[in-house]
Amino acid sequence: MAAAAALAAADPAPAVPQAAGSGGPASRRDLYWLRSFLAGGIAGCCAKTTVAPLDRVKVLLQAHNHHYKHLGVLSALRAVPQKEGYLGLYKGNGAMMIRIFPYGAIQFMAFEHYKTFITTKLGVSGHVHRLMAGSMAGMTAVICTYPLDVVRVRLAFQVKGEHTYSGIIHAFKTIYAKEGGFLGFYRGLMPTILGMAPYAGVSFFTFGTLKSVGLSYAPTLLGRPSSDNPNVLVLKTHINLLCGGVAGAIAQTISYPFDVTRRRMQLGTVLPEFEKCLTMRETMKYVYGHHGIRKGLYRGLSLNYIRCIPSQAVAFTTYELMKQFFHLN
Repeated sequence: MAAAAALAAADPAPAVPQAAGSGGPASRRDLYWLRSFLAGGIAGCCAKTTVAPLDRVKVLLQAHNHHYKHLGVLSALRAVPQKEGYLGLYKGNGAMMIRIFPYGAIQFMAFEHYKTFITTKLGVSGHVHRLMAGSMAGMTAVICTYPLDVVRVRLAFQVKGEHTYSGIIHAFKTIYAKEGGFLGFYRGLMPTILGMAPYAGVSFFTFGTLKSVGLSYAPTLLGRPSSDNPNVLVLKTHINLLCGGVAGAIAQTISYPFDVTRRRMQLGTVLPEFEKCLTMRETMKYVYGHHGIRKGLYRGLSLNYIRCIPSQAVAFTTYELMKQFFHLN
């Protein structure tokens, strides 16, 4: 998510000129969104696949899976292949791949729409309009793709030999039949929405501030001419990655308790304490009362820091390659 926010902030959509003999601005813009959608989706899938083992372990630790609850991050990364084989590190990644394409498309298009609306209708500009638009776009994308995230978490939480769901379709059918229909797919939505606003807001604000300060005080050291417009100065790739990583780390730290609460609520009947964690307040109270802050509300946070750098690196690198492949520059 931090990668998507940083990409949107760093690479706003260029104006699309009307060419002679073309279908006009609208048709050309549609083609641009389609190519941007494909580029962002591929980049997101590559990034998520790279850090999928860390995501699987994060889910297991956040929800205190009884097979791994006594382990730390590194020991869990060793234990999962021993118990479930190396493919066990990628459980739930198929559902994530299905989710990341529409998520990236919705977030990008919503970000541009909200940014234009906030600037033209509300008269807000600068860092503030990016903060507001990013938060609103993130929440829109989350709401639209949330059922896929719930299924992905359920599959990632399963341990070999103790499967509740045989696959993505079976998980959808089972949750719908046993957990109240469509409402079962939106368990944990409230902490997700409440966590998204500060997460996306802080990500955009931090990244934008670091970029602005860096280019203002050390343009030669940190910046380079843009490949599609030599008159515009942009951050060098490795500096871009560093700024995005710092922004993501700060945002994660602030919003992480909501992430833990969301994961436990998403797991629903899979957890034995299901009836004690029906609401966001009950879940937070249960986690804090039984596990405290460091081992409860912030359990697995170090894993998020570890996965931030490679995720950002793969997302940015793949996105830049796809931009060239799809002629987006």
